[in-house]
Amino acid sequence: MPRHHYERHRTGRMGWLRASVLGANDGIVSTASLVLGVAAAHASGQNILIAGIAGLVAGSMSMAAGEYVSVHSQADSEHAELEREHHELQTDVEGEHKELASIYVGRGLEPALAKQVAEQLMAHDALDAHARDELGITEAFKAQPLQAAGASALSFAVGSALPLLVVALTPAAMLLPLVFITSLVFLAVLGAVAAWAGGAKMGVGAMRITFWGALAMAITTGVGMLFGVSG
Repeated sequence: MPRHHYERHRTGRMGWLRASVLGANDGIVSTASLVLGVAAAHASGQNILIAGIAGLVAGSMSMAAGEYVSVHSQADSEHAELEREHHELQTDVEGEHKELASIYVGRGLEPALAKQVAEQLMAHDALDAHARDELGITEAFKAQPLQAAGASALSFAVGSALPLLVVALTPAAMLLPLVFITSLVFLAVLGAVAAWAGGAKMGVGAMRITFWGALAMAITTGVGMLFGVSG
């Protein structure tokens, strides 16, 4: 009995993975930086927590709106390209045959075989063949605005909740070092998991996201200290 070979590819995850990692990273970095800056300016524990919660809500809404608008613009462009391609298939099918065959020739097929492949694929689903091979639009990478917006908002909220939990449980005297250290740990884990899910090197992913997070938190803490001294 023939054995079927199945391969698991990660490319289908890229849309929601990108939005989720971006949201969680922004949630941790921005909220941790916010509370560190406010704490460095000698605000009370209650005010620090309120500022962090406000940052969580505002950031989640901002991420959702920004991601929705951005991805919806991409979806609109894809729709317009498909409409244009559909019109060309209705008005110049022979030219579209030649165009698709030339793409396959450019990828290494012999002209006769390229013509045969183009004819068979267009007989099966002409628009899909041109969308995939001419425009680069596939189902796995198709823009999904609502999915991207939801993933960004939820992941931002989850990321923001982590440093806020530390703030809520940490004595005021230890708040600055503990929020800084735990946030770096959160970022390292996030970078490693994101790299693993995408099939990349976990160590590189963890180091990259941790470095930029540490830089953002250090700068914000420094600014807060300056305001605390001047105040």
